[in-house]
Amino acid sequence: MAKSAKRKPPDIPWRPSRAELQGARAKTVPDVIDRRLDVLFVGINPGLYSAAIGHHFGRPGNRFWPALFAGGFTPRLLSPFEEILLLDYRLGMTNLVDRATVTADELTRDELKLGATRLLRKVRRYRPKFVAPLGLTSFREAFSWPKAIVGRQPELVAKTPVWLLPNPSGLNAHHQPKDLARMFRQFYNAVHRKS
Repeated sequence: MAKSAKRKPPDIPWRPSRAELQGARAKTVPDVIDRRLDVLFVGINPGLYSAAIGHHFGRPGNRFWPALFAGGFTPRLLSPFEEILLLDYRLGMTNLVDRATVTADELTRDELKLGATRLLRKVRRYRPKFVAPLGLTSFREAFSWPKAIVGRQPELVAKTPVWLLPNPSGLNAHHQPKDLARMFRQFYNAVHRKS
């Protein structure tokens, strides 16, 4: 397992300027990944804010980090600048599509399908116990699972159980923080029953 103790997050996270946000369209966010994780979380694609700062779920107001903490996956609320610490908790993070956009609606069907193929390769290589996509509609499209619902899926991805979670973006008004906390806690309990 990779050690994160040598990689200290910055003391003062910075906010990108408007020019940096516009320049982020050409950027990607590196995976936080290692072998034999308990969970590999899979975002749809980076938003411009996340791409500009180079960290997953970076936009203030994104509810991923609070849901992860409320669900029991981390002992304290982490900031996006501390994402490398996820490895210490046997968690990882990647994206279905690398291309940064303002919203996931800008992605094409072909990009999502190609992202599914890339994800299969990563899961085969790293062999996490669970794959946890964050975004119902995009995941349905990418994997051609039109009936997929939040929770454990009957199908596997590269012989790995899949637990689908809602997109934690603040733009997703369907699920409030309390709902996300409950869903992440249910998933946490399932992960630790399996261990």
